Amino acid sequence: MISASKAFIGNNVVLEGTMQKACILVEDGKIVDILTGNASDDLNKDDYCVVVDAGNDVIMPGVVDSHVHVNEPGRTMWEGYWTVTEAAAVGGTTTIVDMPLNCIPSTTSCSAFATKLDYAESKCFVDVGFWGGIVPNNQDQLRPMLKAGVLGFKCFLIHSGVDDFPAVDRTDLEAAMTILQGTDAVILFHAEMDCSCNIGQSTGEPQTYNTFLESRPEVMEMRAIELVCELCLKYRVKCHIVHLSSASALPLIIEAKQMGAPLTVETCHHYLSLVAENVPEGATQYKCCPPIRSQHNQELLWEGILAGHIDMVVSDHSPCTPDLKDLPTGDFTTAWGGIASVQFGLSLFWTSCQQRDLTIHDVVRLLCSNTAQLAGLGHRKGAIKIGYDADFVIWDPQSSYEVSRRMIRHKNKLTPYEGRQLQGVVKTTVVGGVLVYDKEITARIPRGKMLLRNTENV
Repeated sequence: MISASKAFIGNNVVLEGTMQKACILVEDGKIVDILTGNASDDLNKDDYCVVVDAGNDVIMPGVVDSHVHVNEPGRTMWEGYWTVTEAAAVGGTTTIVDMPLNCIPSTTSCSAFATKLDYAESKCFVDVGFWGGIVPNNQDQLRPMLKAGVLGFKCFLIHSGVDDFPAVDRTDLEAAMTILQGTDAVILFHAEMDCSCNIGQSTGEPQTYNTFLESRPEVMEMRAIELVCELCLKYRVKCHIVHLSSASALPLIIEAKQMGAPLTVETCHHYLSLVAENVPEGATQYKCCPPIRSQHNQELLWEGILAGHIDMVVSDHSPCTPDLKDLPTGDFTTAWGGIASVQFGLSLFWTSCQQRDLTIHDVVRLLCSNTAQLAGLGHRKGAIKIGYDADFVIWDPQSSYEVSRRMIRHKNKLTPYEGRQLQGVVKTTVVGGVLVYDKEITARIPRGKMLLRNTENV
């Protein structure tokens, strides 16, 4: 037997294509062997310094959330590395990838990236990777940022909400794509675009959700995704559409993929769990951009998931301080747009899966392996395989809980999920073979690693 110091045992271990009795052996944070079936019965527990027996709970790869706004430095009062990674660990997420905006400075240069790394060091309970940003006139920073370790680049085709991360246009994108040709870098697009479609012409009450919804119509996503598909096919640079809210854009995406575009797309837990018809008057904790749309649209998004057209599901965790949500006035037109959910992604998705023909293997594909692949981490994250990082979540798919403010670990507690009953209870979270969360207690010392890209193909 291969030398190992830790053993993780369970009757329901999620391996490639199967869920079976197995024992995972771990040394120096890596999976060194997997004993399946009766072979796991021969384990001498005295040979290991740590033995975790999950019994009938599921042992699954840890969730990889590739869309998280941490906001540190600069807006740490919104969120920070300590609180966001602790919340991630409590929810079964073992890796997050940090977005390049809402922090100050934005991650649009090598110096800004170095600053971000300094702030993140020694504050993270889970592993953390980083997206860089594309903004006007920073094309000369793109390859240097890749060499410094960013996993790819995010851009906006509309105002980002913060002036320090301006939107790009076609000219900026063509320059960036020309520079990134020949690399394996991916560009992530906030795919909404201003257009001459009477944006902002609604005369409804600002406390009514439909007033905000009318200000961000689906055509804004359609126009942006048309541009993304066109440029992706022209330059053959990997492109990824973040937080798809409008199912009407799926035919464009499907067609581009069929034509050979290296294109992927994600949607978010809030688009799959919440609907516009149920947003209460003045409940600005539901506001995000692009917006939560209709029940019919949600069903079409689920059809896209079931058909394999939507590649992954993420949180787009984007909290702010309560005052920015304008709760006293309930004004959807002025409130900050963003939803806090990094702690609840696994449970939110599994709860919705109960009404649809989706299995735990689909959960792994959509929340773990495909998100790891997007971030260039598919060789070490998102699966339980020999040689991979020993990142696991141990959870009970049958149990449920109610979301309460006291249980929330991220910094600002306002969330549309408060009071919601969710299925799937996380018992233990393991990062690099270390228990970072176990039976409602988190580790006292954060040991998460900074995940920098392999710089060979830059």
